[in-house]
Amino acid sequence: MIVLGLTGSIGTGKSTTAAMFHDFGVPVHDADATVHDLYRSEAVAPVAAHFPEALKDGVIDRKALSTVLAQSPERFRELEAIIHPLVRAREKAFLDAERQKGSALVLLDIPLLYETGGEARVDKVVVVTCDPETQRQRVLARPGMTEEKFALILSRQMPDAEKRRRADFLIHTDEGLEAARKQVEEVINTLKGRRD
Repeated sequence: MIVLGLTGSIGTGKSTTAAMFHDFGVPVHDADATVHDLYRSEAVAPVAAHFPEALKDGVIDRKALSTVLAQSPERFRELEAIIHPLVRAREKAFLDAERQKGSALVLLDIPLLYETGGEARVDKVVVVTCDPETQRQRVLARPGMTEEKFALILSRQMPDAEKRRRADFLIHTDEGLEAARKQVEEVINTLKGRRD
């Protein structure tokens, strides 16, 4: 089974690209979706113990948590020490299940893949990219996004140029959805061809 890692900076179109892989029949494990689910389940108690102001109605309120982290960015490590092992456990369960099914190719959608050493857990890496102005427009169009928040997020992410340099495959999302879909299909065909 080939394990493909997918990453890309905020606003580059990573989620849309992951959905395209899924549409082509590739099983996808989404680290972000896993974190959202953990904030409603097993991460509630440990996160609330460290960040009590983030607990609202029995779940971790992501907005409240973001506010704390914006004021104290050094606390990201504290949060990651709780969340990353839980995400890894879910990822391992996903990979074990797909191996049992005999899947030829699976995708791990990991926003901070390089930043967390995730490339060691995958066979190949796809980096989703676009030009900086397109990225900026997409991110600032999001509800509640500000220049300050955008700057904070970028400060925690490896620069796009470095991600591109390390990638096995690139998907350019500033050429339209159809062009991106063709690039996704090419990646799948290359990997499946290599395996057969």
